[in-house]
Amino acid sequence: MSLAGRVAIVTGGTRGIGRAIARGLAEDGASVAVVGRDAARVGEATGELEGKGVPAHGIVADLMRAEDGQRVVTETQQRFGRIDLLVNNAGITRDGLLVRMKDQDWDDVLAVNLKAAFQTTRAAARVMARQRSGRIVNVSSTAGVMGTAGQANYSAAKAGLIGLTKSTARELAHWGILVNAVAPGLIETDMTATLSTETRETYLGQVPLRRIGTPEDVAAVVRFLASDGASYITGQVIHVNGGLYM
Repeated sequence: MSLAGRVAIVTGGTRGIGRAIARGLAEDGASVAVVGRDAARVGEATGELEGKGVPAHGIVADLMRAEDGQRVVTETQQRFGRIDLLVNNAGITRDGLLVRMKDQDWDDVLAVNLKAAFQTTRAAARVMARQRSGRIVNVSSTAGVMGTAGQANYSAAKAGLIGLTKSTARELAHWGILVNAVAPGLIETDMTATLSTETRETYLGQVPLRRIGTPEDVAAVVRFLASDGASYITGQVIHVNGGLYM
């Protein structure tokens, strides 16, 4: 799955699923722009890729700011000359029961998980349309199709990403731009690391494969969707969840 000569943007690319995606795309030969809020983590992730001889560029951005989404795309294009893949992976959680959820917690989660994806997609699509080619992959979640108690905001945002994926896939196909989503289930990340043993076992009891997934499991699907082998796939949601949702 060679991506030599292609340029990818990975938002939320400094840890967990995003970092595994950035690493995997780099291994396939892509130049990678790593986007994150923490300058130290951006530098570390970018340094790892550069240490492997991969052209990489770190961008510190707060995607809750509308102008930062456009800046990410503009800066990447200026650095590498083109954009072939956008991975909208940036996300946050602000969990809480619906009756206790604060407006700010709702707004922040929707802003980062959904609105930011819309803004970066809009900016990248303009570049890709001129190229008449491109790929966009949105990182959704099983929460977006199943719902999760205590995550009304997160579930709504991830469901919104699926709707965004399908609508933009229809709109952008004319320019040869393919838009898909991956929906991870229970994955070993910083978020799941905070779960109690009891909670982890409860979740695992719902997974037929009886294991927690890895960031690399998700990255493998993104790598495929970025490759030539996925040239006839668009508007799809690929679930990576060990059978949690079928």
